[in-house]
Parts: sequence; structure tokens; C-alpha cells
Amino acid sequence: MSEPLIKLGIPKGSLEKSTIELFRKAGWKITVSSRNYFPAIDDVDISCSLVRAQEMARYVESGVLDIGLTGLDWILDNNADVEMITDLVYSKVSTRKARWVLAVPDNSSIKTLEDCAGKTISTELVNFTRKFFEERNIPVNVEFSWGATEAKVVEGLVDAIVEVTETGSTIRAHSLQIIHTLLESNTKLIAHKPSMGDKKKHEKINQIALLLNGALKAGKLVGIKMNVPSEQLDSIVELLPSLTAPTVSKLYNTEWFSVESIINEATVRELIPELIHRGADGIIEYPLNKIVSQDESFL
Repeated sequence: MSEPLIKLGIPKGSLEKSTIELFRKAGWKITVSSRNYFPAIDDVDISCSLVRAQEMARYVESGVLDIGLTGLDWILDNNADVEMITDLVYSKVSTRKARWVLAVPDNSSIKTLEDCAGKTISTELVNFTRKFFEERNIPVNVEFSWGATEAKVVEGLVDAIVEVTETGSTIRAHSLQIIHTLLESNTKLIAHKPSMGDKKKHEKINQIALLLNGALKAGKLVGIKMNVPSEQLDSIVELLPSLTAPTVSKLYNTEWFSVESIINEATVRELIPELIHRGADGIIEYPLNKIVSQDESFL
């Protein structure tokens, strides 16, 4: 049996399930076993490895992996020289970008970045944080945090923290305030640069990027289909948003038409009653796995 063409890194941890679900929608079935770090995938050209997001960029840069999914934060923290193919903003519950913020207790004397001079900061994002302050000529002591970072500043073990957040609610719950946002991060598909010079690998990576983004685009959209009497056709079509224009076809041997469109899922509950009011019948709403446009190319 020949070696797989592409070695793919799946982020282990909080993004693992949502990554596997994204690949499912894109057309690949990935099966994880609790007994090993090498999930099965239904594509002979791909092999998978579970890798911590914090380490992904190093493995891709070195060529241990051809491609992987990780955050911009960990790419920068590793100072990795990789090809960033495309953004993949996603999670189980949100599509907000994660922010790495400087936070201090509400009663802290630190009010600005400059007030951190001579202070101790705890974070998981050590290299990026150290470089961030060095570039601004602010001398600080940056310590690595193994977790429970908020507790360290609450207990007075350090003066400030740099922590990741989406809404800031956890930080505020610990009676901390955000002083500054150091970085906005999102998930990216990255590639080993020499792999991009291989024609076959390049084509496969392009396929993966194209279909993953198609799956993401479809995430908030649904298809809607209905039967419409001819006298109400114009009135109903004007209601329907679409990527290009609604599809309209005449039903056999009747004065009715079949109308189909792709719309934002959030608008469906308001739209369907109005469609019924205007004369539409037999309305079907259906989920989408992928939407891929002609002009989309990532490589």
C-alpha cells in the first residue's frame, strides 16, 4: 500500500469535535479512537494525527505534517514559517474571533501598557507576549501559566495576565478588567511550504481548503423550496434573497411554478409566514453541507 499523499493535523482538545464535524460537512468522515492519536479517514490520500493546537505550527513547519488547523495565536507564538492557506472561523457555539487580552484586578494600579514596566505577567502565550512588550520597549517579566491563569492574578501571585477570551465574561467574573487587546486570533488552515511546491500535494490541499470553506459558508444558510401560483410568482420572488437569483421552473401541466432559493437561516421564521400569506404552498426547508462558488480559490 502506498503512503498517503497528505499528512493532516487535527487539533486535539476544544476544537477537535467541531473540526471533525466541519470535515464531515466538507465530505470526509474522520473516526477517532480513544486508544490512539491517529484517527481514520475515508480518503486514501490523507492520514490524520491528533496534535495540540499549541504545537501544530511547529509540526507543519518541520514537515512532520503537510497541513494542519490551528490558531493564528499559536502560529505567531511559535514564530512558525508556514503557508497560511485560509481562515476558518468556527467553533461549536460561536464564530467570534478569540482575543488575547491584558487583564488586571479591578483595584490594580495598572491602567495602561506602560504601567506594566517591571511587573510580572502570567500567560500561556509566552513568546508572543514577550515580543509584544519588547517591541514597545516595556520591560516585563513573562511567566508561563499551566492553566487557571485568572486565579494567579486574583491571588496576587502575578501583577497581570494575558489570557484568551471571546466575550470577556469569565475575566469579569473574576473581578478583573481588560486593559488592552494584544491579538485577535482565529483558526487557520496552514501548510508546510515545501508541500506547496509539490503539484499533487498542492492540488489536494486546494481541494481540502475549497471544501472546508464551502462547509463553513453553508453553516448559516438553508435551502428553501416551494410551489407558487403563476399570478403570485413576482410577488413571492421579490421576497427571496439568493446567491444569484432564485431558481424558477414551471410545474408540469399546471399554472404553478417551483421556486427554490438559498437564504440565511435566521430569516426563515419571519419569511415562511409571509410566503404562505402571499400564496406559496408546500414549502420545504432543508440543510446545506457546502456552498462553493466559481470564483473561490485559495492557492
